[in-house]
Amino acid sequence: MEINPNLSRKAMQDFNLVQLAIEGNQAAFAELLERYRDAIYFMLLKMVNNKNDAEDLTIEAFGKAFRNLAQYSPNFAFSTWLFKIASNNCIDFLRKRRSDLLSLDTPIDSGEYEQSAIPVASDALDPEEIIIKEQKYILMNQIVQKLKPRYRRLIELRYFREFSYEEIATELELPIGTVKAQLFRARELLYNILKNKQDNI
Repeated sequence: MEINPNLSRKAMQDFNLVQLAIEGNQAAFAELLERYRDAIYFMLLKMVNNKNDAEDLTIEAFGKAFRNLAQYSPNFAFSTWLFKIASNNCIDFLRKRRSDLLSLDTPIDSGEYEQSAIPVASDALDPEEIIIKEQKYILMNQIVQKLKPRYRRLIELRYFREFSYEEIATELELPIGTVKAQLFRARELLYNILKNKQDNI
């Protein structure tokens, strides 16, 4: 593997950490996360203007990067590659969110006349949607039960009870950095369980 000779000292340190992480060194993963978590978070916060979304997107960005570490090329800095993954993921998120929204102020041309308002469907779920939602909840609960207790607790607090990172840190008496790192790991484990389940179908 050819390494760009113009990489900075920090970029070379990152490259060495990436190599260790690829070999399964958990401390290397934690170090990479610690180095860039805040910078990624604040970049994403500017893009989405919502703390919870920025926190979730930060974890997703690291998840995607860590799953694809073998694809990283030392022709450029790891930080450049990581920020690109984070920004692309965020752009996809914003696109999806925009496509899910429909402006009620936009006039609609129905052919014969222009309609200035549209009927809005009720937010209430119909009976079929309620059943599907309950089934998904039960399935996810079964999968979460396969996690180690500490990871299971984190997932339950964050996604079932919708605690903020600060509330989780208070509840578990842990530093917020530890909460974020362990929650990232918990999501990775969940992803692997789901992937294995899908492969076996």
